Amino acid sequence: MKYFKTLILLLTLSFLTSCFEDGDDIPVSTRSINDFVWKGMNTFYLYKDNVPNLANNRFSSDQNYFNYLNDFSRPEDLFESLIYERETVDRFSWIVDDYFELERQFQGISGTNGMEFGFFASPNSDIEGFCVIRLVLPNSPAEDNNLKRGDIFYGIDGMRLTNNNINTLLSQETYTLNLGFYNDKGTPETTDDSIDPLDKNITISKVQYTENPIFITDIINIGGENVGYLMYNGFILGSENELNSVFADFKSNNIQHLVLDLRYNPGGSVSTTTFLASMITGQYNGEVFKKLIYNNDLQSSNTLYNFTNILANGATINSLGLEKLYVLTSKRSASASEGLINGLNPYIDVIQIGTNTTGKTQASVTIYDSPNFQRQGLNPNHTYAMQPLISTGVNKNDIQVPGTGLIPSIGFEYEERPLNYGTLGDVNEPLLALALADIESSTTRSESIKSKSGISFKLIKDSHDFNPHEGGMRID
Repeated sequence: MKYFKTLILLLTLSFLTSCFEDGDDIPVSTRSINDFVWKGMNTFYLYKDNVPNLANNRFSSDQNYFNYLNDFSRPEDLFESLIYERETVDRFSWIVDDYFELERQFQGISGTNGMEFGFFASPNSDIEGFCVIRLVLPNSPAEDNNLKRGDIFYGIDGMRLTNNNINTLLSQETYTLNLGFYNDKGTPETTDDSIDPLDKNITISKVQYTENPIFITDIINIGGENVGYLMYNGFILGSENELNSVFADFKSNNIQHLVLDLRYNPGGSVSTTTFLASMITGQYNGEVFKKLIYNNDLQSSNTLYNFTNILANGATINSLGLEKLYVLTSKRSASASEGLINGLNPYIDVIQIGTNTTGKTQASVTIYDSPNFQRQGLNPNHTYAMQPLISTGVNKNDIQVPGTGLIPSIGFEYEERPLNYGTLGDVNEPLLALALADIESSTTRSESIKSKSGISFKLIKDSHDFNPHEGGMRID
């Protein structure tokens, strides 16, 4: 890509030494990794101009630079010191000490038992919480143990879940879920409600699992018109061919409407996002879908992603030519998911159903310790890599996703409630049902769905919080 060409020029002009010996107590390997961290961030970081220690003229000499690096005994500490406003602006850059594991994750491979869930505060308790399963992956240990969406577990290994112990209990490779149920005591009041045991326990283990991001596809007939439904849970590079097959089926069945379910999609590849946008449309071939804007030193690397009718392998895209799209979202819809909505907004009518998205407009790339920061020519002495934010994504009108997320379309606000999840893909599942009600122009049905939303609980944590580096918007 163009930004790597710019990078080579910057490296040629650099006066800094890549590693050094100066007799202090910092191990040479740590000094070398720190050198990699600073140079990578100095070259690529989106917010470089906001971090004085990343300025090109920050150091008056090599020794001054070396002394600065020696102040950090861990590469993670140096990296974190260079992040701009961690709590409010850059919530998403990270560093890892094992790029092999990072690469497996980006390929959809992870150690998991196959369930996603929310951890909520238990009714009438200031200490305890309970988990409700929202998604069970096919052919996973969770599915093999007959767990399903909406199941509740209140404990692990016989211990009631609390905010203080859930991280430790869930970090185990194998544990026993103590299943429970919501007991409303048969009264309309909630002051006596509780989470009670079902006297059913399930022992479950984590395995290496490769997730297919295409979770559900279906064609639903509503009032004589065909509606395509696609639940897509990650913009994983390489899934484009299967997506194209799904859209071939949609096309051959002459669907008039499409419901795209991104409620649990944390993001992924920018290229994959562009291909999916092109499948949904098709009438905007060659026009700008997304722009990536880099830091001031890398403006020549600013990149356009255009709608296309050809996949990377040369196959013709099966495009639908739609002028309207229904997208289901939640707080877990992030990055590339948001980029798809934002990129399509100037072109077609996007009806967003659900809740605000995460609010992440920036893209990242994996930075390796090599002469040009790419995978080739790696330093063999360590396995550190960085995933810093390096660009901001905007649509053709230069509008970016706000930090507070994309808000649902007016009248389509709906928050999933753990006691009323419904079955994914079923026409009565609340979010999908709201889309189908609009297609039918049935305001009565829409109001009925909203009125039965169920009890709301305080969400304390989410299963994605235990794997915070999943998803994102990545440049390939």
